[in-house]
Parts: sequence; structure tokens; C-alpha cells
Amino acid sequence: MRILPIASGKGGVGKSLAAANLAIALGENGRDVVLADLDLGGSNLHMILGITSPADGGGLGTYLTGSVADFASIVHKTEYRNVRFVPGDGEIPGLANIMANQKRKLLSRLRHLQCDYLILDLGAGTSYNTLDFFLMGTRGIVITTPTPTATVSAYLFLKNAVFRIMNSSFPKKSEAANFIESLKKDGNGLQRAYIPAILEQISRIDPDRHRKCMGQIERFRPRLVLNMIEDPKDSERARKLRRSCSHYLGIELEHLGIIYRDDLQDIALSSRLPIIRYKPQSVLSQAVYRIADKLIGLEDDGDDFLDFEHVDDSYREAGLEAEADFASKTSYVEDLLHTGALTHGDLIETIKMQQIEINQLKKENNLLKSKLVRAMQHGLGG
Repeated sequence: MRILPIASGKGGVGKSLAAANLAIALGENGRDVVLADLDLGGSNLHMILGITSPADGGGLGTYLTGSVADFASIVHKTEYRNVRFVPGDGEIPGLANIMANQKRKLLSRLRHLQCDYLILDLGAGTSYNTLDFFLMGTRGIVITTPTPTATVSAYLFLKNAVFRIMNSSFPKKSEAANFIESLKKDGNGLQRAYIPAILEQISRIDPDRHRKCMGQIERFRPRLVLNMIEDPKDSERARKLRRSCSHYLGIELEHLGIIYRDDLQDIALSSRLPIIRYKPQSVLSQAVYRIADKLIGLEDDGDDFLDFEHVDDSYREAGLEAEADFASKTSYVEDLLHTGALTHGDLIETIKMQQIEINQLKKENNLLKSKLVRAMQHGLGG
């Protein structure tokens, strides 16, 4: 079984949409898939799948609260080929803050499922529960968009994941754990953390724990999907994120693919249909199928496989995909204009909406710049 946790640093980047459509694409390719909604505080994956009642017959909430004893009974068949679904029960109060024993119980049940792919749709953010579910698999997927806030959030998510690995490798009162605690007390120690340097110091003060931790970090090979891009130039954001992860976190981030923004997604959602079922030939749907094909193509490599040349190629390939898909989108719009399905008025309205989004991004960028300037001034003043 290949475990594919799908996470994001912030909400609104299309994480659940990617999880649902990717599960269906893998199922259509003959893989047995279980899709679990682990956004415990705000589960809505059932809506994307077109399922009216999220917990008809029970879900994670009823299982964790003891109302349902048999975990197999909450693994439901769906109308999609080879795809089963574990609903989240987000309406049960307190489900977002499950206890450690509940989490261990759930992790154990999930690991014992029989399937080819276990896809976990996780909640946004960096809670310990989310990080622990993400670390169930060494090749988890991080979804982000090209906006500065989203890419920074993706980086911070991965930074927290690495620190979670470190904390799990260092027992309390060990030399390594004491050193990490001293950094926490420093205030700025972890905020400005350069993880390779921290690990180098730990190698000197606690070499045994350091070896164990490095083994865990070396097996951690997350993957990136850049969603909602508008232009081929947006793919450069992924390269910047990769450089930050390599330099500051000491991890390699593989690029799994790009997905363009498409208003058809909103129409599909309102129709209670996944986009690859609503319009399988759309640029967005084809991007999802392409990512599924990549995952299937990597099956023989094993979870611990890492070829640095392959990682480099993944970014070059994503750049080419961005250009090819942009050409397909442009051609599609031209065809609509020629057939009369899209009027010039519709095109003008689309451009206006894009301009509003661009202005919003500029505001976000200016806000981040002002915060950075203040932080630098504060640092110099100190």
C-alpha cells in the first residue's frame, strides 16, 4: 500500500479537490484506492465526491467516539471505479482535537487497510495531528498556489514537519532534546532555524540520536503540486520553494506537476461532480490524469527511492507542462470565440476578474514586503 497524505500550509489552495480527483484518476487506472477525509474539523470531501450525507452508516467521528466499533463499516463504496471513501464527520464537536490514544488507534487502523493507494485529505495548517498524519507516508504531497502567502505557508508546513521528525527522534531529557529546548527558550532560535546547522551541532553532542534522526529525515521526500496557476511564469515559484527547502531544511522537494486555474471547477462543484467526471478533457482534468500517471510510473521505485537527477528533471518537466497547458487553454478560448460559445463580453469580464485577482496579489506582496522591512529594521535595532 502506498500512503499519499495530501496537505497544505493554508486553506483555499484546492487540496481536497486535488485529493478527490486524483483518487478517481488512480481508480480509473485500475488501482484500488481508499480516500479518507482527515480534515477532522472541517470535513467536506463528500461534497466534492457528490455524496449528500457524509456519514451515512458512520464515519471517523462515530468510530472515534465509540458509536461504531468496526472500522471496516465506515469504509464505504462509491460510484467511482475502485474508489472507497472514509468520511470525516466534521459536525461532531471536538473532532479536530482528538486525543493521542485516538490518533494512535486511527493510525493503526489506516495502516492495516488493504488497498493499492491510501489517500489522506488532511486539514490545512501545522497542528501535531495533521503533521503526524502527513508523516504516515514518506512521500506526502503538499498543495500550494503561486501566491506569496501560499508558498510561504507551504514552506512553513514542511519546516514544521521536519521539526516533528526531529522531536520524535529525540527522547525527553536526551542531549539532543535538551539542545532543541534551549533553542525554543531563545525565542528567535527556531524562528531563524537553519536545520542543517542545528543537526551538525546535535551530531557533536548526541551522535547516536543524530544518526537516528538523519535516517528519518533522509527518508522524508515530500512532493509538490502547484495549483491554480495562471501563467507559465508562475512555475518559477516552485523552484524558489525547492531552493528554500534544500538550503534551510535540508530536504529535497520533488515537483509532481502543475494545475491551471479553471472556472469549470466551480461549475463542477455546484453540480456535485468531480471535475474529471464533469469534463474529463479539460486542461485541469488532464493535469490530474498526468499526475496520476506519474505516480503509477514511480511505483517500482519504492518509497525510499531518490534520484537527484530525477528531482531536477521534475522541475524542468513541470515548466514544459505549464507552457503546453497554457497553449491548450489559449487555443480553447480562441475556439470558443470562433464558435460563438464565448462572446467578447464574456472575455472582457474574464480579463476584469483576472485583473482584480492580480491587484489583490500585488496588495499581498506589498504587505509581505512591509512586514519584511519592519522585521529587518527590528533586527538591526536589536
